[in-house]
Amino acid sequence: MLVGVGSVRGAVVVAVALAAVLAGCAGSGDDDGKRTSGASRAAGGAGGKRATASGGSIGAAGSDCVLPVRFEVAKDWKAKAIDAQAELAKASKGSGGDLSGALADSFLRQGPVTTACEIDAKPAGHIGFLRVWTGKAAGADAGSVLREFVAAEDNVSKERYHSFRTGGGLTGVEVEYLYTSKLLDETKKETALAVGTPDGPVVLHLGGMDTEEHEAMRPAYELAKRTLELA
Repeated sequence: MLVGVGSVRGAVVVAVALAAVLAGCAGSGDDDGKRTSGASRAAGGAGGKRATASGGSIGAAGSDCVLPVRFEVAKDWKAKAIDAQAELAKASKGSGGDLSGALADSFLRQGPVTTACEIDAKPAGHIGFLRVWTGKAAGADAGSVLREFVAAEDNVSKERYHSFRTGGGLTGVEVEYLYTSKLLDETKKETALAVGTPDGPVVLHLGGMDTEEHEAMRPAYELAKRTLELA
């Protein structure tokens, strides 16, 4: 569900979304798949409350993802660092498995930032990720970075931007918007924020299989936003 630029983005999202669903429902029929999805959604209220419990923080040296910022991760969510430059280099040499250079780029870059960490909600019973993207332009305006990030996603609408301040004293810009998959003919809510740091801009993005999953995972995003501070 990593996203990129241009027409490649739609195909990538579909492929990854379907892979996530199939991985979670391997060996199940259509009815079992629906029950699995329904159970996840039904847990949205209680699951959302559980998700506000912290499972530790990431960002500082020695954590699962070393970043310019640090924040708390919801309990049972699993963080994994991504070396975008290394993955792009591998893909360009033909050693990235099924990823061509263009496809790898669509997975790993979005606008002015590259993915640095993905936090998987699956262990907590949801289908989706909270992803962290970083850039190199120190002093870049957070609002401009976020608008470029959203524009690079394509097929978005009803963007609503506003400023915010974290409990850690950082100021930034947040956006809520709708993303429409032309191939699936489905629209879902997504949320992202951007802050500036001395090491460059940082974007946190919450997607999800659909809007219901997005809302069920929202407390984990809010926990990260509330505790966000410089590493």
